[in-house]
Amino acid sequence: MRLDHISYASTTAEIADVIQRIGGDLGATFVDGGRHPSFGTRNFILPLAHGCYVEVVSALDHPAAEKAPFGQAVRRAAEDGGGWMSWVVAVDDIAPVEGRLGRQARAGHRVRPDGVELCWKQIGILDVMEDPQLPFFVEWSCSDIEHPSSGGGSVAIKGLELAGDPGAVTAYLGTDPERALEGIEVSWVEAEEPGLVAVWFTTPHGDVRID
Repeated sequence: MRLDHISYASTTAEIADVIQRIGGDLGATFVDGGRHPSFGTRNFILPLAHGCYVEVVSALDHPAAEKAPFGQAVRRAAEDGGGWMSWVVAVDDIAPVEGRLGRQARAGHRVRPDGVELCWKQIGILDVMEDPQLPFFVEWSCSDIEHPSSGGGSVAIKGLELAGDPGAVTAYLGTDPERALEGIEVSWVEAEEPGLVAVWFTTPHGDVRID
């Protein structure tokens, strides 16, 4: 179990400004990640060090965005003003998570602009929609060289600021969040709503906080 990526929701109209702002703050460049046809979304990816990445995602004008939980979550978050939507934990085998949550993971795929198809299973989006402090889980069906973090430079995630109930997140993960995230700092802060409040990054020019 490790931190796989963090998702930032945006409207389609604002996504170019969002990736320019975050990329500019971090001194790094996003790449076009392609579309998720089964979810009705598209994303831009910023590969980072240590197998992580940032995803800026928007809902498309597509029926799947109204039906698929991930599309619904992205659209709802964007319409509420956008921002950090979720943090995502990678597991080697998603079956134990399916057993704990009592339902099956949903298959996902997207084709990158270079033609490479990425496939995965994910579970937990319904829980994130109910309680945004929680992560969702992903099991990838691709090699490390195909993973969206491939080619990441020196920018890395240092820590997450979460608002909510640490006990609830620990129970959901089955372990302490910092232990699950392999040394990434987890800080609990006060906020009006539970969820991912901000992310700290290490860069060649110092630490950067993005909320």
